[in-house]
Amino acid sequence: MRRLAIRGSNPGGRGALKRLSEFSLHDLDSVSLILRGGSVIDWHRLNLTGPEMVRDFVRNHELDPDSERDQAYLRGVQEQATSYLQRNFNFAMPKPVRGASFAELVLMASAPGSGHRQQCACTILKVMQIINHMAGRELLFRLPVSDRDLFHLVEEKVYRVVGQMLSEGFPITEFVGGRKNLDSTYTKLLSKRESTAVAIYDKLRFRIVTRDREDILPVLLYLSERLFPFNYVVPNQSTNTMFDFEAFCSTLPELAPLVPQMQDRDEGDLGGIDNRFSAREYRTIQFISDVPVRVPPHILDVAPSGTADLGRVVYMLCEIQLIDAETEAANETGSANHRAYKERQREAVFRRLRLGTRTPKDPREQSS
Repeated sequence: MRRLAIRGSNPGGRGALKRLSEFSLHDLDSVSLILRGGSVIDWHRLNLTGPEMVRDFVRNHELDPDSERDQAYLRGVQEQATSYLQRNFNFAMPKPVRGASFAELVLMASAPGSGHRQQCACTILKVMQIINHMAGRELLFRLPVSDRDLFHLVEEKVYRVVGQMLSEGFPITEFVGGRKNLDSTYTKLLSKRESTAVAIYDKLRFRIVTRDREDILPVLLYLSERLFPFNYVVPNQSTNTMFDFEAFCSTLPELAPLVPQMQDRDEGDLGGIDNRFSAREYRTIQFISDVPVRVPPHILDVAPSGTADLGRVVYMLCEIQLIDAETEAANETGSANHRAYKERQREAVFRRLRLGTRTPKDPREQSS
């Protein structure tokens, strides 16, 4: 497995890292979605305030808000979304919504209240999310490049973002990136009921260790603004055994008034995926995200004809883990450590290979 480990050396300034007390309602909703493994399709509004926030949101999808080509791509996706809604649901929308630019549409979806325009804008953006994602996946399948080459593009992006964080003195004590090796992939597939390659989300994985527990959420927010868009976290694939996020925010005077306005508060915690090989005392935050990567021109130049309408961005699945130094040290003691986890997994796989679901009657068969 290819690995890169970087240790932070500057315990000083935080650069552009937000403090928890500075989180906006949009920040709370974004982080909550990631921790819970929810879906933005279930949202009823956005909270992006102002044109510059919209431009940053576009950039985070590896699209250039000043590029005529990228603007044309967004218009095309928006037209497909409105056409889909009209064809399938006879969806009526006011003229200002139908004629809005993408930036205007996002600001309408973020407008206070829940009027008809705001609801229409949200509905269109949800469909655009799906169309854009499908276009990126289709482009990925059509490109004449190997997974190894695409993994390299993702790694370059991750190392660039995290490297910048380290150079600015963010509270990160360790960063490790790697690719799952073949033996680990085989073992993981053999341990799962859905024993197909599509069930593996963590072929690329990255772990960030923060100095203190209170640093985890600001670092997570920063990553969601510069590495992956919060809306492309894979639903139902998040594990959060570190924070009761809503209760935690309610203890902070600056955030407590925003908690009642957060979305999906009545759906419970989605962030507790059961991994039967993890010890009960194991603590972590980890999730799967589709990381957008802009395809270099030299690769697009040799792509098959008919790919121009699919844009210039592909999405690559990555597992991202966040933990603080004290919790990591606790995880490495007793039955929670990684070696014990892998041993439990290997034992279960070997038993499944030999016996399937059959219960052994011969003690020699059970221990062999």
